[in-house]
Amino acid sequence: MRKAGAALRQMGGATALLGARANLAAPSASDAVSAIAPAGARHVSLATVKLRMRSVGNIGKITKAMKMVAASRLRGAQEKMTTSRGISSPFASLLGDFPSAQSDSTTVVPITSDKGLCGSINSQIVKFTHVLGHVTEESGSKLNYMIIGEKGRAQLTRGKEAPLITNVVQDAFKATPTFAVASQMADLVLATGSGKSQILFNQFRSAISFKPTIATLLTPETLEKTAGENGLQIDQYELEEGIKSEFLQDLFEFQSACVVYNAMLENSTSELGSRMQSMENSSKNAKEMLSKLTLKYNRTRQAAITTELIEIISGASALEAKK
Repeated sequence: MRKAGAALRQMGGATALLGARANLAAPSASDAVSAIAPAGARHVSLATVKLRMRSVGNIGKITKAMKMVAASRLRGAQEKMTTSRGISSPFASLLGDFPSAQSDSTTVVPITSDKGLCGSINSQIVKFTHVLGHVTEESGSKLNYMIIGEKGRAQLTRGKEAPLITNVVQDAFKATPTFAVASQMADLVLATGSGKSQILFNQFRSAISFKPTIATLLTPETLEKTAGENGLQIDQYELEEGIKSEFLQDLFEFQSACVVYNAMLENSTSELGSRMQSMENSSKNAKEMLSKLTLKYNRTRQAAITTELIEIISGASALEAKK
């Protein structure tokens, strides 16, 4: 019994020494993962990789589900957007489009989304808002901002535009925008009392393409002045003198609601298309990362098994040699 105990103690010492040599001889099997685990704790490194694999797999499932939801909503939103273009486009032919018209006061209305994970549509609108505000200030017009969307509020309230923000509308895109909601937004724009309002939004082109666009709204007084300077004769339409001003005011209010309605639908559709594309890219990245982590896990596991086999064989050989 004493001899057997001594042999086992010797075998344990030899096993520990051979195990240490094996670890020193091949440290490259799990460099990235074993660096965060305690020395000699091989199973901890495997558990770490497995936990990360599970996290990446869950993220991939979420991004795939978000892509499917955005794709299912995109078709209906695109149909409503196309219909809204037929309402707002005739106003440009009837009253003209004068983005550079001069006015004593100007309201810039950037339309952004309430949710993220939709690519660069919000950051582009914010960049164009900075440029448009700078150009407006240089023209000598009094400037103020009305922001639609949480993402625009979060970015613009931290910049130089913050003191000029008169109104912020959030949760406007909880559901697909309706004409009633757009009319309320238009009333808020008209309440600023500016002679010119510029709606900044993303115009939808395709599921992977959208273009920042400016729609300009001019009050009847500013419109008549600008139209005369640009050769557009509003007087060519036969209107009675007593109702002309009232008619133009009603037309301006209806135009404002139609333009805001189209802008909100255009931006909402662009958001869905951009989110679908972003989630597709994220799902691809998650799949590639999961493949790399699986390979790393298998290599680390194989290295651990090989090391244990070497320890067992070396210990058995030492025991045989002792006999």
